[in-house]
Amino acid sequence: MRVFTLEDIRDIYIKIVQRGYGFILSKLTLSEKARTKSSFNDARIDSSNCWIIPHVRARWNYLITGHKQTTYEEYVSKKFGSERNVKMISIGSGVCSHELEFARLNPSWEITCVDFSDKLLMVAQKIAQREKLSNIKFIIKDIYKYSLPNDYYNIVLFHSSLHHFKNLNHLIGKVYKSMAVNGKLIINEYVGANRFQYGKHQINEINRCLKLIDKDYKKVYKTNMYKKRYYGSGIVRMIISDPSECIESENILPAIKFYFIVVEEKGYGGNLLMPALKDISHHFVDLDERKKRCIDNVFAFEDEYLRHNNSDFIFGIYKKTKL
Repeated sequence: MRVFTLEDIRDIYIKIVQRGYGFILSKLTLSEKARTKSSFNDARIDSSNCWIIPHVRARWNYLITGHKQTTYEEYVSKKFGSERNVKMISIGSGVCSHELEFARLNPSWEITCVDFSDKLLMVAQKIAQREKLSNIKFIIKDIYKYSLPNDYYNIVLFHSSLHHFKNLNHLIGKVYKSMAVNGKLIINEYVGANRFQYGKHQINEINRCLKLIDKDYKKVYKTNMYKKRYYGSGIVRMIISDPSECIESENILPAIKFYFIVVEEKGYGGNLLMPALKDISHHFVDLDERKKRCIDNVFAFEDEYLRHNNSDFIFGIYKKTKL
């Protein structure tokens, strides 16, 4: 376990440049909930992460759905869209971009979004009102304190939210009770090392991956710094910045598989790609031949890594089974 690293010092400086001193000051509180909320209560976070790259999203689409242009929302909708009276709940839905897409694709579904971030849900609600999406509703609640109905939901969705929850066995048990017979749990989640405490081998491979990227494209977003090396996150900064981040991520799959059986489970990497491209992804939003070669080399390197290592990110569909 790393306590404090050079990566932490660099990250603090980058956050000040990208998000301002106010964001850093929001972390100077003893309230864990307040520090967590400050990480998510802005719908327009200014940063440079790998998911802003269309070529990366196409890669993930392919690894999940088999087609670069088919999103997982379309894939799930095709699987379950013909079912009648589908009731979906998304827990930790944030700005609800995925849930809004499910609402567009499936007008007959009843979709509920639950999150403790009032600002993000208000943004989502305005979008739904503007688009006249009457099949989606928004509930501002802490899921730990929110009572779910028993035997009700056909689909429960966690999109990049489950790794922020603690007491996973209790939470998944609560979700299990809320689901109808043969209900499906769907996740699109980080399931790797708790609090990004990557092992030495993974950090070494991340740095080998960085070497595949031309120097021109290593300039950190909004700074004059160049990303020459990745040192790994320290535990102190992780807890101060967001106490919920990857708090029990290693326990996600064991907790799910205690209650559910696997329908399908697909890894789509991120082990090297996500940390290597963090803060430099903006260079690859628009690709020319040289940039595409860099990104494709990163993809190939991660593919080789995944032949011998479990994926840090998983798309999974799980079926409720009797205990």
